[in-house]
Amino acid sequence: MPDKLQELTDRLYNEGLSKGKKEGELLLAKAKKEADEIVSKAKSDAEEIISAARNNAAELKKKAESDIRMASAQSLQATRKDIENLLINAAVDTKVDKALKDPDFVKELILAVAEKFSASDPVEISLLLPASMKKDLEKWVKGELSKTLSAGVKADFSKKISGGFTIGPSDGSWFVSLSDETFKELIAEYLRPVTRKLLFG
Repeated sequence: MPDKLQELTDRLYNEGLSKGKKEGELLLAKAKKEADEIVSKAKSDAEEIISAARNNAAELKKKAESDIRMASAQSLQATRKDIENLLINAAVDTKVDKALKDPDFVKELILAVAEKFSASDPVEISLLLPASMKKDLEKWVKGELSKTLSAGVKADFSKKISGGFTIGPSDGSWFVSLSDETFKELIAEYLRPVTRKLLFG
C-alpha cells in the first residue's frame, strides 16, 4: 500500500510538474512574443519620430534658406534704392532749390503757364507763392503779370512753400503745383532710370 501511495504521489507530482512546466513554457513564450512586439513597435515608433524630425528639420532649413534669400534680395533692393535716392537728391536738390528761389526764373515759369490760361479761356488766375519771394514778386504780379492776363490775377504769399508756385483758376476748381517739391519729384522720376542704369547696369 505504501508503494501504491508513493507511486500515486510520484505520478501526481510528475504530472503537476509536467503541466506546470508546459504552462510556464507557454507563459514564457507568450511573454517573449509580447516583449518582441513591444520592442518592434518601439523601434517602428522611434523610426517614425526620427523620420518626422528629419522632415521637419529639412522643411525648417528650406524655409530658413528661402527667408534668408528673400531678406537678402529685399535688403539689396532697399540699399540700391537708398543709393539711387542719395545720388538723385544730391544732383537735384541744390540746383532745383536755387532755380526756384530765383525771382527771374520763377517769373518766366509763371508767364509761360499763365499765358496758356489767357489764350484758352480767360479766367482770373490765383497764384500761391513763397513768402520769401514777396518782396521780389508782389509788384511784378500786380503790374506786368496783371497786364498779360486779361481776366486778372490774385496772388498770395505763403510760408508753406519754400520755392516755386501753385497756379490755377481763382474759383479753386483745380490747380497745378510747380513747387520745389513737385519739381524735385518730376526731375527725379526722369533721372531714376538713367541713374539706375549707370549704377546697376
